[in-house]
Amino acid sequence: MEIQKKLDSLKSFFKDKKVIVAFSGGADSTLLALVARDEAKDAMAVMVDNGVMPPEGIHKAEQIAKKIGIKHHTITYNFLKDSEFEINPPNRCYICKNKIYQQLEEMASDYHYDLVTDGTNITDLFEDRPGIMVNIEKNIQTPLVKYGFTSQEVRTILNEMNVEYNPSTTCLATRIPTGVMITPEMINRIHYAENLVSDLTGLDVVRVRDNGGIALIEVGNLEKVLDKGLLNHLGAELKAIGFKKVSMDIASHGDSGKEMVVYKPCKNEKNRIMLEIELPYKLNIPESCHELETMGEVKCSPQMGIAMLEIDGRNITIFEKGKIVARRVKDQKDAQSLLIRVMPCIRRQK
Repeated sequence: MEIQKKLDSLKSFFKDKKVIVAFSGGADSTLLALVARDEAKDAMAVMVDNGVMPPEGIHKAEQIAKKIGIKHHTITYNFLKDSEFEINPPNRCYICKNKIYQQLEEMASDYHYDLVTDGTNITDLFEDRPGIMVNIEKNIQTPLVKYGFTSQEVRTILNEMNVEYNPSTTCLATRIPTGVMITPEMINRIHYAENLVSDLTGLDVVRVRDNGGIALIEVGNLEKVLDKGLLNHLGAELKAIGFKKVSMDIASHGDSGKEMVVYKPCKNEKNRIMLEIELPYKLNIPESCHELETMGEVKCSPQMGIAMLEIDGRNITIFEKGKIVARRVKDQKDAQSLLIRVMPCIRRQK
């Protein structure tokens, strides 16, 4: 589906509805807020200040919502005082999103909104984001997934419309390995470190991960930090606030180097493989089969951990371990289009 067709579908989705947009000021939620403002019967952008987001990020989100011209509201709920969150279990992101969307559900009910929308896009489904399961469990609507918007397409639309968004909206707790207790001191140290690197380099997107007191700096443009004087200054400053050691990730942040689909030809040209991808999480085969039945003929074997879908003369094989293979597709573009259609039906394991 071309970008304009996707955008038209998004407009139709919001038409005459009363909606809450889960808002962070990032590209995805900004696009939802922009379209909801024009098309919805009533729309409100709602932010949650959970105590582990950069304070300036919350402020910037409020400014963006104001510029868009959509009603906005910020809910304050300090997760650092929540024992279930602060112990930092492996499903931390699921717990976080579940608590946030419970707040938004209650608000939707209290003020008689029809639904809550979330800015998850199709590209997000290829990453290990357990919080996405909350969308399914709570029936939070994800129209960017529904209409196949990729991250790049969302940014392209906003840039062409000259609409401002925040390129960095992730929570500071994601810089801490799971299993390590999250404390206000750690969050404040990470916050200070990221602001320092950003101020000295002019970079919008900076990550400083805290791994047992070792700071790992990640940036999108390494050239901005490859200066001996700057590196010495960063090392001294970060050690002064409690980091034992300071290191640099030499791979650019956000540059995974992965294609959405990988071409792997077979000897048998008729059944050549044009699509293969390995998702970073395991799949729930029975639930995936149930969803895929709306698309075509499905053969499901939970015992073997395999599901097979026949659709428009093409074959998709889905493996419990996260691998997806497509056969009899025309080319890489066709394979990618098919994958975008199939991914919303894939269900991950808890």
